Amino acid sequence: MTRPLKVYFSLFLLVLLVGGVTVAAFTDKASILGSSFRVGSSDIKLLDIIGGGIDVSNLVDEKAGPVFEQISPDWQEDYLVQIYNNSPASVLLSSNANYETASDPEELRQLIFVEPFVWEDANENGLAEEGEYDQSLGRKTIVKWKTEGFDFGELPSGAVVGFLLRFSTDSVPESKQGATGVFDFEFDAIGL
Repeated sequence: MTRPLKVYFSLFLLVLLVGGVTVAAFTDKASILGSSFRVGSSDIKLLDIIGGGIDVSNLVDEKAGPVFEQISPDWQEDYLVQIYNNSPASVLLSSNANYETASDPEELRQLIFVEPFVWEDANENGLAEEGEYDQSLGRKTIVKWKTEGFDFGELPSGAVVGFLLRFSTDSVPESKQGATGVFDFEFDAIGL
């Protein structure tokens, strides 16, 4: 490298160094470290004992379903369920039947209807009494309950909602005598 080139190169480095020190003297940086984000989640629970309150020992994710026997034409039986929104925010609540055709070989799902009613246990005794349920949400066969479901609307955080599920038949053909079917039903929550 020639002497004039070394001088120019040295001057160039000196200008960069002075410029860098000047920029560093007039700039600063602040940081926020370890920011954590959690997406809200839905968490609904069933009350194991109807009317038993929302004590943690009474909140379950699953419970055994009812056993209905002696189903005949114009049969009807009610089943009560209470759901607690354990989420920090409101949720949209819905319900669907869930079954496999192998669990219902005689297709009772075509004959059995469900009709949910909003139930408010006014006296908190765990029994559905006259005047505590009157808002029907429609009547569907178990097949339609699976494919269409029921939308129950918004459930606020910390709230309990009760439903009376009325199971019924209109007619039962003689050929279905002795037939059995097993169906699950589920409640789903989507966070708002």
